[in-house]
Order: sequence, then C-alpha cells, then structure tokens
Amino acid sequence: MHLHRFLHHRHFRATARFAAVVAGLVAMSSSRAFCDEKPTQPKPAAQATPPVQLPHGVKMERDVPYVSDGDDSQKLDLYLPETPAGRPLPLIVHIHGGGWRGGSKFPCPVVGMVAQGYIVASIEYRFSQKALFPAQIQDCQAAIRWLRANSTRYGIDPEHIGVIGASAGGHLSALVGTTGGTNVFAPLGGNEGQSDRVQAVCDIYGPTDFGSVMQQAADDRNVRNVFTFNSPSDPYSLLIGVSLEGNQDKTAAVSPAHYVSKDSPPILILHGTHDALVPFAQSEEFAAALKEKGVAVWLQALPGSGHGGPAFGKPGIIALMKAFFDRHLKGADVKIDLVPPEDIAVEPSPPGAK
Repeated sequence: MHLHRFLHHRHFRATARFAAVVAGLVAMSSSRAFCDEKPTQPKPAAQATPPVQLPHGVKMERDVPYVSDGDDSQKLDLYLPETPAGRPLPLIVHIHGGGWRGGSKFPCPVVGMVAQGYIVASIEYRFSQKALFPAQIQDCQAAIRWLRANSTRYGIDPEHIGVIGASAGGHLSALVGTTGGTNVFAPLGGNEGQSDRVQAVCDIYGPTDFGSVMQQAADDRNVRNVFTFNSPSDPYSLLIGVSLEGNQDKTAAVSPAHYVSKDSPPILILHGTHDALVPFAQSEEFAAALKEKGVAVWLQALPGSGHGGPAFGKPGIIALMKAFFDRHLKGADVKIDLVPPEDIAVEPSPPGAK
C-alpha cells in the first residue's frame, strides 16, 4: 500500500472520527481531527491561515516560535483563559499525529481542557522528509523547555506539565515521557537550564518499540497488508532513514520502550485491539515494561476498535483521560478506573479493510 493511501485514507479518517467525538462530548475543540491536513504534502509557505473558532472564554496566541531563528515548523499555539486564573495553571501539551510526515498543530483537539482549569499548547515539529529522527523529539523537548522558561509570562505551573498525542503523536508523547530529563538527545533551541521532564503522558495508539513492531505485525492478523515495512510505503523506516532490520541502534534510539525507568512519569495508554496500523501488542509490551520498573501505568484496551474510531470518544474514555490528568497534574483525589470492555466494545472491521 502506498504511503499516501496509508496516511491519508486509513489514518486520517480514523483520527478524524476520534477527535470529532471527543470534541462533541467534552467541548475539547471544534476540530474534526488530530491530523487535519493532507499528511503527504508539506504546508505551503504562503498558505492562508485557517479561521480560528475558539470555545467561549478561551484566547489564543498562534504560531509562537519556540526556537529563535529556527525552522518554520518550530512553532506552537497557546490556548489560555481569557480571564486570568490568578494562580499558575497546569499545562497539557498536544503533539499531533500524521506518520511523522504530515499533520498539523492546528486545530487542536484538546483546547476545551482550558475550561477544565488547564493551559493548552499544541506544538509543530519538523517532518521526517525534512529532517530525520531525532529532530522530532528534539523539537518537542525544545518546546517544553521554552514553555517552562516562559511559564511566569503565561501563568503556567512549570511543575505540572502533561503531554497527549495519537499515533505518531502518541509515540512522541511516550518518548517525551521516558527520555525527559535524561539528556539522551542533544538539546536545541536554547533554554538548556530548563527541564524537559513531564509529569503525565497520555499515549493514544502510538508505536513504542520499532525493534519488535515488524514481528508483532506479522503475528497479528489485524495489521496485515496495510503497508510493507522497509519500503517507500513505511513511515517507520522513513523516520529513521534506515531499514528497521538493518540498524538496531537506531531502532532502539527511536523507541520509548528502550528508555523506560523507575523515573518515568505515570502513563495512560489507549489502544484498539484491532488496530491495523500499530499492533495492539506494542502497547501491551510498553505497559509491561513500565510495570516491571514500578511505573504507574493504565492500559485501556478498546475491543474491536482500530486506529481510532467512535469508541475513543465514549463518555467513559473521556472521563478516564480527565481523571488521569486531574490526578497527576492537579493533585485531585480521584480514582483512575479503566472502562469495562463491554461499555466500549465495537464490531471490528474485517481484516485488511481499508
């Protein structure tokens, strides 16, 4: 299957359905998708700015550079309460998906969390056709350091920052979590005195181990015939610039599971059992590695769901995500209970369905 079809059809439609339902349930956004641009095409420099429609009580600062004199991609959008809270607020950072080759920080599907007592940032990063890994994680970490450096200006609580993303954004969110504060990747963009650690991660069907994904895909009937690994249709190898089989150092370096330690932050994982792009076993493996190190982790399986879909917007899933962030970023005394499978199960699509 060609890369354009892989990204634009299956991934694009699935994430669109997920974000649309989320938006309707908790007013997170008027956005249709986590990734709402044609992912195979870089954004033209002269592209018209889409109109901004914000929830009541929310103001926005758009296209703020987080690297001085940096690439045009190294920018973020900030969503803040129109009326100052009078105290620092926790921050949720959104990292968009799109196969590391497309997507956009705008519109942001979690902007509605501003009404729940958060500040929200949505970050852009360089795509793999422009810069190979680790450029993407370096950009995400640079954005977090910039946000901490400017926390007083924006009323951010620098001690309580979480990240959320789906698919490629889930991968980068997990990698932010497991490598934060370790200096594994050379910092760029300044603000080196600031930490890039985060206190909570929500990883939504992100790949987490490039070393095992090929075998897991081969073993899982739900992920067959989607694309061919180590070919021009493979976003994994295109991200690191080499075959997944040919360089174990690079497949380890890009994998969040490789960096799991007892210091990793709490992580909530959401993943459909019939995901035809990222094997469900990726999240099972990641959760097991976190548990082995004593890290607080919740793996919410969505029976029958694929790479997104309406079940991700069920009220129980939305309540789970909110409880997770409230507990770890606000210190709220709330329980984090996984949703019973029967409440979110859907009929799976036939294997190989596009």
